[in-house]
Amino acid sequence: MTELQNAAKAAATRPRIQPAEEGDDRPLSVSARLGRLQFHQSGKFRVLQLTDIQDGPKVSKDTVKLIEASLDATRPDIVIFTGNQIAGYDPAYAQTTRKRRWSASVGTARETASSKSSEASERFEAALERTRASVRATVEQLVRPLADRGIPWAVTFGNHDFQCGLGNAEIESICREFPGCLNPDPAGGESGLGGANSANSVGSMDSAEDAGFVQLRAESYLPNQRVFACEPGTFALPVADVDHTMSVLGLVLLDSGDYARSGGYGSPSAEALRFLAGVPEMMATQSQKRVESHETAKSQEQAVPCMVFQHFPVQQYYQLLKPAATNAARAIEGYRNFAGKHYVLDEGKTLPGSYLGEGISCPDTDSGEFAILEQCGYFAISAGHDHRNAFVGTVPISRNSADVRMAKVLSKVIGGLMMIASPTSGFGSYGPVPQKRAARLIEFDIRHPYEPRTQLLEYGELVGKPSAGKAYAYGMTSESKPESEGVDLLHRPTWWSKLLSWLRK
Repeated sequence: MTELQNAAKAAATRPRIQPAEEGDDRPLSVSARLGRLQFHQSGKFRVLQLTDIQDGPKVSKDTVKLIEASLDATRPDIVIFTGNQIAGYDPAYAQTTRKRRWSASVGTARETASSKSSEASERFEAALERTRASVRATVEQLVRPLADRGIPWAVTFGNHDFQCGLGNAEIESICREFPGCLNPDPAGGESGLGGANSANSVGSMDSAEDAGFVQLRAESYLPNQRVFACEPGTFALPVADVDHTMSVLGLVLLDSGDYARSGGYGSPSAEALRFLAGVPEMMATQSQKRVESHETAKSQEQAVPCMVFQHFPVQQYYQLLKPAATNAARAIEGYRNFAGKHYVLDEGKTLPGSYLGEGISCPDTDSGEFAILEQCGYFAISAGHDHRNAFVGTVPISRNSADVRMAKVLSKVIGGLMMIASPTSGFGSYGPVPQKRAARLIEFDIRHPYEPRTQLLEYGELVGKPSAGKAYAYGMTSESKPESEGVDLLHRPTWWSKLLSWLRK
């Protein structure tokens, strides 16, 4: 296939985007106007994904420009941040940073070595306050463009957010201080699945006593939206049909973990995986109550098909690649368990315009997440983490569910599992050339809601030439991801590390 044919095919798979209308003071998000996540009268529903912005208290101006331009071009219903919003290794967090969740912060270690007095504890608490202020400053700069346009947003976490010294729960709490945040308050949940948050209920559509979900604050822009809650960074949002009679699909945010004690990257918690498995049926149960109150509504299926947004790709992303010779064009070495082998994108499985710029950095251990996606009603997964990868592909899935009725239902609506990888949306760390740093638009059509179209919104096309000189575009391979990865993101492979890597082959 020629480059021209590739471009034409890629254009056919992209959603059409239009600029915002001047003089329209209503929220840019149609769902915000409706008070809930819902398909429009046009039959469309849009998600904008931002990932790996990874900046300190002073966010790059180019990152903000990209966010603003993407919002104005696409008018999304919701923006989803898929982890590593905070560069936890930034010098601003030097007194509180920690390399791993189970390790002491640098400031604590220093104080313990030098003093055991209460003064040391006070100094560290003061450092934590400065960290909170710095994190708050980062979040404010990232979401100000959304607040100005009335667009709701949700956030999950990656492997660098917590390194600032704050846990994900505290970072999430800071996020909820800003208008538009959809992350639920854990105070409203019980047993890891959420409960009715009567203190924050506004404009209730159904009984507030219904278990399994919470209702959001009015400040979220979606006072009539229900959310299924699990733990910080892990929750689910149902999306209603045009008439708001039933849930068509679910958007699930999953905290995919950070680091494993055994080495490499971590996995979702056991509680998060149980939640992931149960969400499609829970949504269907809740939606059925609304269906029964509408005489003309269609019956709700056994499960509401869902799409999951998370930071880490799963190991099965490698199914979209094929082995290649070391010297083959565009060949990239795999990461950790896949190191020593080289890969290229499988054009038969991926969409035109996809590119592979680094090895897929997935956890060493298969947590069982992919099996849950196969068996429990998921049609797509979208991840970040690998700053130089941007591809979309579909892999076949098997339906071996013990529930025969559910297996039949899902096989009718889901033909395969779409896997999406997105490059960094920021300018504070490594990535592709500055012009190709991007946001990702995902557009759903009510006529075929489980076959979304997607498009990268690249800085070069939306904004033009970046103004910042700080944009690192070198390749990331197993040689440039040492054991200390996660602290020094700008670590470049030395001649010595290259020699060691060659000797290990």
